[in-house]
Amino acid sequence: MPARESGPAGLAAVGSVAVRTFAAHQGHQMSGVTQPGHMSMDGHHVNAMAGDGSGGVHNHFADYDELPDGHFYDPDAEYEPDPEYAATLAPDAARQRRERIGPTGRPLPYFPIPGPLTSHGPATIVAMCNQKGGVGKTTSTINLGAALAEYGRRVLLVDFDPQGALSVGLGVNPMELDLTVYNLLMERGMSADEVLLKTAVPNMDLLPSNIDLSAAEVQLVSEVARESTLQRALKPLMADYDYIVIDCQPSLGLLTVNALTAAHKVIVPLECEFFALRGVALLTETIEKVQERLNPELELDGILATMYDSRTVHSREVLARVVEAFDDHVYHTVIGRTVRFPETTVAGEPITTYASNSVGAAAYRQLAREVLARCHAE
Repeated sequence: MPARESGPAGLAAVGSVAVRTFAAHQGHQMSGVTQPGHMSMDGHHVNAMAGDGSGGVHNHFADYDELPDGHFYDPDAEYEPDPEYAATLAPDAARQRRERIGPTGRPLPYFPIPGPLTSHGPATIVAMCNQKGGVGKTTSTINLGAALAEYGRRVLLVDFDPQGALSVGLGVNPMELDLTVYNLLMERGMSADEVLLKTAVPNMDLLPSNIDLSAAEVQLVSEVARESTLQRALKPLMADYDYIVIDCQPSLGLLTVNALTAAHKVIVPLECEFFALRGVALLTETIEKVQERLNPELELDGILATMYDSRTVHSREVLARVVEAFDDHVYHTVIGRTVRFPETTVAGEPITTYASNSVGAAAYRQLAREVLARCHAE
């Protein structure tokens, strides 16, 4: 796999971004010409966060006709967070908008709306990995997958954690499953179609997991080429999907090594907290070992800052230290704290459908565009 061009120039040019309505976006896709800056029917700038003025949340992605007259829902518009939430993303939100400076302190590129695909596959496999728990791996897997699916990509999510959190987050009860990814790994002749589950999100499927997967780590020890078991299981599926995203368990054991061996890219969700920062060096060392010994194509795609709150000095210091150490490997997109994320877990659906107009949904859509921009820049 060729090396990725470093620096923001390898992604997209930095520049101001005008607000576009849903209708203008549709016209852009049909004509292939970018149409900067559009107004709504009543002459006002369209703002996807404007909602209905009552603070309500719209739970539909494309049903923009349900919004009040003069408002069109555009997931790719410039989001104007409410003042209370904006404080969690930047100490000076006005300066951030004026100078296009992102939360990481770097100029914020514009990540273009991806065009439709005429064909699908072979899949890019992404491992969502961090040996520390509670940093947002499962939340990021679900919502990045859902955002990619909204942009017309076929996505397969792989629950590779015996706790089954990814399955629960998509409304599946792991204890009621007869077949899981464990059976796909350990039973010869098992077809992926027997294990696959369709999710409520169009274009997004799931390979579920439960506590049975914990036995695989012990059973794989005696297997030949044990580190490549997941890679062999996923190979027949690659032609059907554009992205396969693996939610790894919070450890650096044999299951995680399997995920890294199967993957092309690694995304590291990192809570903006000191203890989470300490473990990154150990993780990058593990990634380098897998690159050298098992999977030369593996690369660190990016570090994703999660649970960020700029009102605290600690969050700002941790993020600044990560950017200083990893530079362009740190995503420009930063995921802030919001109560919407735990609510989506209870609801069993992604934030992009549960709270479609929320800032959290906007952040994961931007992350999806950034991930796609990085892939296209290679």
